[in-house]
Amino acid sequence: MTAADGQAEIVGFLTRLAGRAPVETHISRVFVGADTVWKLRKPVRLSFLDFSTLAAREHYSRRELALNAPHAPGLYRDVVPVARAADGTLSLGGNGEVVDWVVRMAPVPETDFLDRVAARGGLTPVLLDALGDAVAAMHAALPAAPGFDVAAAMAQVIAGNARAAEEAGLPREAVGVWRMVAEARRAALAPWLAERAGAGFVRRAHGDLHLGNLCLWHGRPVPFDALEFDEDLATIDLGYDLAFLLMDLEARADRAAANRVLNRYVARTGDVALTRGLPLWLSCRAMVRAHVLARLEQADATRYLRFAQATLDPPPPRLVAIGGLQGTGKTTLARALAPRLGAAPGALILRSDEIRKRLAGVAPEAGLRPDSYTRAASDAVYAALEDGLAAALGAGHAAIADAAFLDPAERTRVEAIAHRAGVPFLGLWLEAPLAVLEARLAARQGDASDANIVVLRQAAAHDPGPIAWTRLDASDSEVSDHARSLIANP
Repeated sequence: MTAADGQAEIVGFLTRLAGRAPVETHISRVFVGADTVWKLRKPVRLSFLDFSTLAAREHYSRRELALNAPHAPGLYRDVVPVARAADGTLSLGGNGEVVDWVVRMAPVPETDFLDRVAARGGLTPVLLDALGDAVAAMHAALPAAPGFDVAAAMAQVIAGNARAAEEAGLPREAVGVWRMVAEARRAALAPWLAERAGAGFVRRAHGDLHLGNLCLWHGRPVPFDALEFDEDLATIDLGYDLAFLLMDLEARADRAAANRVLNRYVARTGDVALTRGLPLWLSCRAMVRAHVLARLEQADATRYLRFAQATLDPPPPRLVAIGGLQGTGKTTLARALAPRLGAAPGALILRSDEIRKRLAGVAPEAGLRPDSYTRAASDAVYAALEDGLAAALGAGHAAIADAAFLDPAERTRVEAIAHRAGVPFLGLWLEAPLAVLEARLAARQGDASDANIVVLRQAAAHDPGPIAWTRLDASDSEVSDHARSLIANP
């Protein structure tokens, strides 16, 4: 739609303020100035929204501000009227007849939007962890939405996606099969989805959490442009909100990036159970992208369709446990293995160091006092680790247990979890000369482990008992390849 929609004068006014033509979407115009951005909604009425009246454009402008400002302080500034003075001139926030409304924001360099960062290969591990933290913090701040029938809402999402996919020209037979399989999975999940809603995991969330709606603000990733025009469409399980980001990371970066964010999010929230819904949620998010791209006649549409189909048929779960002294590289190995293990976006890593920090209510990299390392505290950590492993495997998702496992009873219990779940188990024991481990700990920075050389030497003096797990040389640069070979050829 062009300025022939009745906004020509306002577009001209804002273009002069910005010094350039607007960036246009099908529902808005965004004017990017040197120190201010103005967002003007188009007076459109579509099947899924209605901005056709002045009152509606004011309402949704204010709703956008209310939804986004708390998560990106300073990025969103205010909502102001475009007013016509008695002499006929237009101004922002002045007296006179209000002819439209704009959201005022701070400008963000194009290079700082995370889809652009992903395109240039800039999603570093530190940034991916910060991204998981940002989503976890946003979700934690949202109030629960009790009484919302999320299973019924997902049925509408599946049906709507199928219709849109057929209308966009995707293969009718493939879309029909996808709908049948997705609906069967949704029906099987319905009681669990209701339990999640009752436990507070259904909230008025972002609703459109892809990489293009995240940016770097003061050096950290923040979400913006939450879906403001449909409360029902954005009232969803938090796992479904996260799934859009995970799907987008896999598509625009790689599975390792998506796996890192999933694991960071779970490390911060403890929501292991969300893995049960990931096959359906990822599939629905991918199908949205598939039919949108098909309408634009882009070849990538078929790639997203294949992803939507594949996630509904995940490989069976399995459990890998990685033990050994501090500094042997358990977490490094776990992160190397996880993206290739199990259902998208790879195995869930349950790390004892991160669990200890979450139980203490601090960020993974925050230091803890010695009283957080008592026998009782460690028993609670291992109990939470074992509960998480059982939950992930029970949800059909592969898991990696990352802990020292110096006590033979701990190793026995983790193996028993796999046996009870009826899934394959592989235990890996990393070892290296003490001098190598001491050097690694001395160089370690910004890690969830608080272990130092004193802790390492105390642990090394402890007899771990007979080691039945497969021993690997942690100083070998090819240790990850050896581990992958063991997984592929049990």
